[in-house]
Amino acid sequence: MRRAERLFEIIQILRRVRRPVTAEQLARELETSKRSVYRDIADLMAQRVPIRGEAGLGYVLDQGFDLPPLMLTPDEIEAAVLGAQWVAQRGDAPLVKAAQDLIAKIAAAVPERLRPFVLDPVTGVTKRWQAPAQDGLDLAQLRASIRQGLKLALRYRDEQNRETERKVWPVALGFHEGVRLIAAWCELRNDFRHFRTDRVLEAGFLDERYPARPSVLRAEWKKTLVRDNEQKTFSESQATARSE
Repeated sequence: MRRAERLFEIIQILRRVRRPVTAEQLARELETSKRSVYRDIADLMAQRVPIRGEAGLGYVLDQGFDLPPLMLTPDEIEAAVLGAQWVAQRGDAPLVKAAQDLIAKIAAAVPERLRPFVLDPVTGVTKRWQAPAQDGLDLAQLRASIRQGLKLALRYRDEQNRETERKVWPVALGFHEGVRLIAAWCELRNDFRHFRTDRVLEAGFLDERYPARPSVLRAEWKKTLVRDNEQKTFSESQATARSE
């Protein structure tokens, strides 16, 4: 890797994470020595790149620093196009249009030599032959409610065909191969729950904000996923041990 590329990669690594990154971690990812990393960091700081930290503790890149948007590698372009292709095949109508526009904008923005990576990529997403189940609510409006931290009133039918009315605090919308899921704090159950969008019978988008910030609540939801996965793994290991 040329030194100019290595300097760029250091900035990319620091932008990618929110915690301090040590010189050892940087050297391992860049396949170089810690001495080279120290020298590169010093040069970047001399060029007024807002990196904070010191040897032995780790480095962070101050928020707000950015690079010109055209500085994309072929792999980064293919990653963006592949993701946009997936959304164009499986997203709701506004996201499909946004994905198509994104591909067009990338093609228009990158240098000519990189355009084939957008218009004729070597990677691709298989065509979706089965249409997803019909959503029972407007997903674009749902995403807007999630961003604003607004509550949602649902009339919902579960897998046993039982109907309930819920007031929930939506934190995320998940797109799976055959179904879409709303992750939300449920006031009825006083816990996080997942709701299939095709089982929503009626939805009311409320102007009432929920008390926690969406990002904080979303972090709590992610912790429950980790905890539930750990409990499942433990239960499966216990069952395996008993069977041996």
